[in-house]
Amino acid sequence: MNDEHAVETRPADAPAPPPRPQPPAPRPRRRGPGPFTLLVLPGLLTVSVVAGFLVLTGGFPSGWTPGDSPEQAAAGGVDDTYGPWLRKAAEACTVVTPSLLAAQIDQLTGWRNDSATTSDEQGIAAFTGAEWRSWGKDDDGDGSSSPRDQADAIMALGRQDCSLAGKITDLRTEGTVSGDLVDLTLAAYAVGTDAVAEAGRVPAGAQTYLTEVKALFTRYEEFDREDFSGGGQANAILAPPVTTLTITSPYGSRRHPLTGVTKLHTGVDFGAPQGAQVSAARDGRVVFAAMTKAYGNRVVVDHGGIDGKRLETTYSHLSAIEVTVGQTVRTGTPLGRVGSTGLSTGPHLHFEVIYDGSYTDPQPWLALNG
Repeated sequence: MNDEHAVETRPADAPAPPPRPQPPAPRPRRRGPGPFTLLVLPGLLTVSVVAGFLVLTGGFPSGWTPGDSPEQAAAGGVDDTYGPWLRKAAEACTVVTPSLLAAQIDQLTGWRNDSATTSDEQGIAAFTGAEWRSWGKDDDGDGSSSPRDQADAIMALGRQDCSLAGKITDLRTEGTVSGDLVDLTLAAYAVGTDAVAEAGRVPAGAQTYLTEVKALFTRYEEFDREDFSGGGQANAILAPPVTTLTITSPYGSRRHPLTGVTKLHTGVDFGAPQGAQVSAARDGRVVFAAMTKAYGNRVVVDHGGIDGKRLETTYSHLSAIEVTVGQTVRTGTPLGRVGSTGLSTGPHLHFEVIYDGSYTDPQPWLALNG
């Protein structure tokens, strides 16, 4: 028998010793929403809203006292004062939105500061000590940087996610991975960018986490300044990239002719003769120009902001590349020649439009009639 369970002798009239406290049952770090999150959490947050409000805003608003009924519960039952920090954290990149950050925190800890499964995981975003040293700062200016400070934790999670999104964007630009940037970024958070790069898409090991977080997006959409949309303001602002506009495969779900996998066809295939000229669809700057495994010779042009959101076009399977990274191009500038490099069944141009980080149907963007 272990020492801690040894029987002690005591006088008959001595009072019984108090029972030993039992440690709390561990919580999984990444979990789906349970009854606590859905039913009990809003009530508990009402108790803690005073401290949270002071941390996040620096004081009580005029005319509000702790005895008042604040009526400040916002998206998902979370106090409305988290909104400005969620929005500020999401400003660092276009991929990350306030609702994404809020959904991650909900899935990780249910917004509880004391729900980490190990002593090295702290705060609502369950940062480890090593992670906090990389991402944590005193964002609310209270004189300390702590993962248990909700504002600091939200901002740190935004920095971490945006860093992952940047790496994933580069991998997708190079043709190493394919898929939605939000999905790929969440997968990188769950299993690491190396695992995503090796799989070339969202790895199976990240799918559960991805599904759980995305299921919570709608709960927090009120925190978004504007809806995240891949459709954009398409109004025929792009010139045709080739003179032959025979569409051999449109944008949308399809079964790949070589791999046999059914998934989103992220662009439009224009059938064109080998060596036909491929031109820039709009003024911009070349951000990628190299050979890739799947896309073959690929060029990516960044056209800057359209309605405050980034617009890019891509040109793939080229037989030759005629521009270099960093080069400024105008509408109609030669970028390369039609070919069949990479995973291709014959000469064609695979043309993509990426708006605010998401693939979108190129056809509404193209001025096909001149």
